[in-house]
Amino acid sequence: MDIRLENLTKIFVDKTGRETRAVDHMDLVIPSGKLVGLLGPSGCGKTTTLFMIAGLHKPTEGKIFFGDEEVTKLSSDKRGIGLVFQNYALYPHMTVRQNIMFPLENLKIERDEALARVVEMAKLVGIEDQLDKKPAQLSGGQQQRVAIARALVKKPRVLLLDEPLSNLDARLRLQTREEIKRIQKETGITTIFVTHDQEEAMSISDEIVVMNNGIELQKDAPQNVYTNPHNIFVAKFLGNPPINIIKGEIKSNKLFIEDIEFGPKKAKDGIYDVGLRPEDFRIDKVGLSVNDPEVDVIGRDTMIRFNIGETQVRALVDSETYNQADQIILTVREAKIHLFDTESGDIIK
Repeated sequence: MDIRLENLTKIFVDKTGRETRAVDHMDLVIPSGKLVGLLGPSGCGKTTTLFMIAGLHKPTEGKIFFGDEEVTKLSSDKRGIGLVFQNYALYPHMTVRQNIMFPLENLKIERDEALARVVEMAKLVGIEDQLDKKPAQLSGGQQQRVAIARALVKKPRVLLLDEPLSNLDARLRLQTREEIKRIQKETGITTIFVTHDQEEAMSISDEIVVMNNGIELQKDAPQNVYTNPHNIFVAKFLGNPPINIIKGEIKSNKLFIEDIEFGPKKAKDGIYDVGLRPEDFRIDKVGLSVNDPEVDVIGRDTMIRFNIGETQVRALVDSETYNQADQIILTVREAKIHLFDTESGDIIK
């Protein structure tokens, strides 16, 4: 079942009457059975969007549809959603079994069926041997799985995850995001995943929606957004190490940076913000000669830091290729050079 947002807007008003537009006229379709990540910096409106879909925030304007059904005015408990919060919100005095079963008691599901569902969900998330423990006896990753099992046991139409991995250490984050991906694929439930962590979003999501200032900036498969950003904000937000942004000029279909010819690039003559991802540099025989670089060898990769004019640039190259080079000469393929309008920030195609 797909989720459709039409002209969705949320304005918060504080005690002084000042308005904050958290979500601004958003039109968005979450495809049925997909896991879609809402990604952006803190305060961009992603959690507010999730909470409106969940029914926890009432939209100022716009409509929300689950399939063909408009749910904008339905209360949260009538929407058929499963929601996992950042802090898991488990009941500390209850066992894992009781925590997972709790939503079914509210739905007045018969006990035998409820117990069977609990075991089914516990097996799905891999905690069937933890059912008699209390939350305090579990690791952070296990608590997260309990929260997911509790959200799924109701057999919701939609699963909503709000920064679900932010309280886990690096190893558990990696393990748990792989588990979330597996669980989503096995259940086929339409899922929305809110995060500010780009690596998390790109690794787990079928599609990502990059947001800023309450506006959707781009929606596509993660690699497509990374490779073909629509604007400079998206380009700078995605990527670690981040994209290099340098002032450049196109003259007669050639790119010049600080009067250094950088190679062919078809575009109208003029000044642009030039985006060069570190991993798109290559060591070559002809190109940009690098003087006085700072070099860090990071296993199979080598990070080369150098200056073009006043701007520090990072290039990430293969360590073996770097070790074989007498002189560091770098090139970037024309297709990997991004040009952005210096005023609007939009990509120049």
